[in-house]
Amino acid sequence: MAEKPAVRDAIRTQEKILAAAQAEFARRGYDGARVDAIVARAKVSKNLLYHYFRGKEDLYIRILERVYETLRRRQSDVAVNGLDPLDAMIRLCENTFRVFVEEPDVIIMLNTENLHRARHIGKSTIIRSMYDRLAETLREILRQGEEQGVFRKGVDPVELYISISGLGYFYLSNQYTLSMLFNRKLGAPEHIEHRQAHLVDMVISYLTREPQPGDWTPELAR
Repeated sequence: MAEKPAVRDAIRTQEKILAAAQAEFARRGYDGARVDAIVARAKVSKNLLYHYFRGKEDLYIRILERVYETLRRRQSDVAVNGLDPLDAMIRLCENTFRVFVEEPDVIIMLNTENLHRARHIGKSTIIRSMYDRLAETLREILRQGEEQGVFRKGVDPVELYISISGLGYFYLSNQYTLSMLFNRKLGAPEHIEHRQAHLVDMVISYLTREPQPGDWTPELAR
């Protein structure tokens, strides 16, 4: 059954507001963004914004949810399900890196929310549930890899994800300062491709290498 025109208009209006809000938050941060600027960019009245959203914080949380949905959609649990463990891990590494490359607002919004010590993420049950599923996906890939003798045993899926994400996130969020320091255009396509290959190589080399005597383990830090 087709949606009624009024419903379609409401959805379009909310999308316009959300798109304008994301642009403002990405440009000015949470503290710098203003509702007046958002409605001006969206070309809607302030009353209409408050009809659909409770205010600036509500909008910001909704944008954060969209950003994390983008990240998780691009990582795509479905895309890795059914692959053998090695290919699934390579795909997850590549997809995580590519979303940071192709969706720069993701990095900007994550930087902003970290400045706020995840105060707004803590008010969203949606975001946390997304990452429960990610941890389960990683745990299953690792389990299959262990059973097939492809991956080392005892890898923590959360620690692994932090490493995968960090290898891409740090590079891209700091590309301008690092480019200046090392006189290398890290945002150039050839360097982006090299970094992606480097990320995959580091993760897969770690997972497929058997622990050796003398290797650092969490127990050594206790």
